[in-house]
Amino acid sequence: MIKHIRKQSGELIEFDLDKLKNSLAKSGASPIEVEEVLTSMKPFIHNGMTSKSLYKIAFAHLKKVSGSFAARYSLKRALRDLGPAGYYFEKWVSKFLKSYGYITEENQLIKGEAVTHEADVVALKDGKLYWIECKFRNTVDAKISVTTPMYLLSRIKDISLQHYNICGGSFKFDEGWLITNAYLTQDSIQFGEYYGIKMLSWDYPAGSSIKHLVDRLALYPITCLTSISKKEKDYLLSKNCILVKDILENPAILENNSFVNPRNKSKILKEVKELVTTQANESI
Repeated sequence: MIKHIRKQSGELIEFDLDKLKNSLAKSGASPIEVEEVLTSMKPFIHNGMTSKSLYKIAFAHLKKVSGSFAARYSLKRALRDLGPAGYYFEKWVSKFLKSYGYITEENQLIKGEAVTHEADVVALKDGKLYWIECKFRNTVDAKISVTTPMYLLSRIKDISLQHYNICGGSFKFDEGWLITNAYLTQDSIQFGEYYGIKMLSWDYPAGSSIKHLVDRLALYPITCLTSISKKEKDYLLSKNCILVKDILENPAILENNSFVNPRNKSKILKEVKELVTTQANESI
């Protein structure tokens, strides 16, 4: 096996075989299937290769075992594919929160004490109203700096004194919530924790990060599907089909032969059903 890999930044780091095994196992592959994938990968990998190349090889060989395994494995990339500007990421966040019991509204103009603010998403649960700041990044190792939670705190200060007719009632904003598909700098985490800002990123908080919460309720974006083309993905997104679950709930959306290849329909539905399994009720 290789000893070092090169990150996107160019930094050479020690290769962690256990980390690769764990990421493959989290896709749903059994220990035997993980070992089969690693064995089939060996002829194609070399010392000093990039992390991006390693991912592509792992994805390709995992896909040979199961499309749904590869789809789960590609979640991080799939969230980046909700770009380029993050419009569909905001829609995904809204549906993500709805799945956890929140009432949500998107693209609201909220008049504060000083200025008017445009909310990506607002969310209500148990009588508490949250301002959701969505920060989308389409690069692999992107990090959200401390200036973002600082900016969010100033927004919350400006809008926290009034009641707003929103989400079916009259409510005051209780908290700000930063949700990103990227990483958070340590300063961002420290600032958010000190001032009580909820934050959710690719790997934070531990045990309840985006990657964990997505898996719990199978809230995979359709961009993770391996059985559809870019044209088909773009069409589905344009029809507000954001989650893989949306296809299961409305399979008729695949009937537009101008955008969806008729020969792909059964393959798509098979992968969708494999990805979307019954999950236990969770809360965040």
